[in-house]
Amino acid sequence: MHFVSAGKDIEAIELDQLYGPAVVADISSFVSDYSIYSPELVQSVVDVKPGDILFIHTGYHRYFTYGSMPDEERYFCKHPGPARSFAEWCLEMKIRLLGIDTSSMDHPMNTVIRRLRPDLALEAERCLGNQLDDIFPQSDFQCMHTLLFPHDLVHVEIIGSNIVLLLNRRVTIGVFPWRFRGGEAAMCRVVASLDD
Repeated sequence: MHFVSAGKDIEAIELDQLYGPAVVADISSFVSDYSIYSPELVQSVVDVKPGDILFIHTGYHRYFTYGSMPDEERYFCKHPGPARSFAEWCLEMKIRLLGIDTSSMDHPMNTVIRRLRPDLALEAERCLGNQLDDIFPQSDFQCMHTLLFPHDLVHVEIIGSNIVLLLNRRVTIGVFPWRFRGGEAAMCRVVASLDD
């Protein structure tokens, strides 16, 4: 239901969608404030197979309130994120579920933050060397939500520091949300079992 008025509530998400083969891509050494990551970058560090669950480690969990280097502005407003081509690739690969250690799967400059913090939008343009309107046209606004959720491709955000135990590995991941009727989002427990 989050971003999709007629979408499923948390209770209606099938367990098959929330459990299965997964990879955890560590792109932390390749990204910094406002970086845009691509399918090619993710595939350069881990072998993503069709139907996988894909979790992405940017390292930005350390800037969360209880992280090792708390900096909420950096965590919420400057984290790396993808552009539309990444969302399209996820659909082509039939990715089952996504996870990220940042506050959103969307790039912060492809969210309302861009409008609410024009000072940071200018900073992002300087970092990226291009106009934000060219990188993130209005038609792509929050595409990691609006493009993926209608296809039942949802994601887990704000994954904590334990993700570092699984970097660049193939694992089995299960995500177990608080399954309540009418809920558009929920806290969840993420459990991984090692395949090797």
